[in-house]
Amino acid sequence: MTLFTLPAPILAKTSDGNEFPVRRLFCIGRNYAAHAREMGKDPTREAPFFFTKWAETVVPSGTTIAYPSETSNFHFEAELVLAVGKGGRNIAEENATDHIYGYATGLDMTRRDLQLEARDKGRPWSTGKNVEQSSPLGLIHPQSETGVLESGSIKLTVNGETKQDADLADLIWDVKEVIAYVSRFYRLEPGDLIYTGTPAGVGAVVSGDVINVSIAGLTDCTVTVGPVAND
Repeated sequence: MTLFTLPAPILAKTSDGNEFPVRRLFCIGRNYAAHAREMGKDPTREAPFFFTKWAETVVPSGTTIAYPSETSNFHFEAELVLAVGKGGRNIAEENATDHIYGYATGLDMTRRDLQLEARDKGRPWSTGKNVEQSSPLGLIHPQSETGVLESGSIKLTVNGETKQDADLADLIWDVKEVIAYVSRFYRLEPGDLIYTGTPAGVGAVVSGDVINVSIAGLTDCTVTVGPVAND
C-alpha cells in the first residue's frame, strides 16, 4: 500500500494548446556581463555554471506569489527560459536547437541575502534560490512558431517602472552553448527547463508589487508579490 499520494506533475501551458510536463530546472548563473559586474564578479567568458531547482517552484503567469520566509531582500530576475523537448547527452552546439521544444518568459525569484551569505561562505545556494513559487513561467511558445531566439528585447518592470532592459544578444553563453554545456553533466530529458540568466538591474520587491517580464516574440509573464508565507 502506498503511504501517501504525491502531487500531480507540474503542467506548463503552451501557445499551441498543449501542456508541457515540467521535469527539472537548470538555471545558468551570471550569463549577462553587466549583471556579473553588479554582483561583484568579472564577466570574462569562463565556463558557465548552473544550479538546479525543483519543478514544484514553477507557477504560471498571473499567480500571486507569497513573499518567502527568512528573507528581507527578495529579488526579481527576468529570464529567457528554454523548454527541452528532445533528450540527449553531450549534445553538439550545431545540433542544440533540435532539442528545444520552445521558449518562454520567466522569473528566478531569489532570497538575495541568503544567496549572498551562502556564496561568500562557499556554500550551496539552495536556500536563496530553490524557493517555493520562485520560478514563475509564461506561456511556452514552440520553436516552430518563434524560430531560434538569439536576439530581441528582454525587459522587466515593477509596478510599471522599468528595472531591467537588455537584449538576448547580450547573453555571454547563447542558447546553443548553454544546452551543449549542461548536457555534458546531465542527460537532458523532455520536460527540462533551462533558465538562461538575467540582465543587470536586479532589485528587491515588497508585498503588493506587480512584476512583468516581456521578451520580444513571447507572451509576458506577470506575477504579484503577496504577503509573507505563513503555512
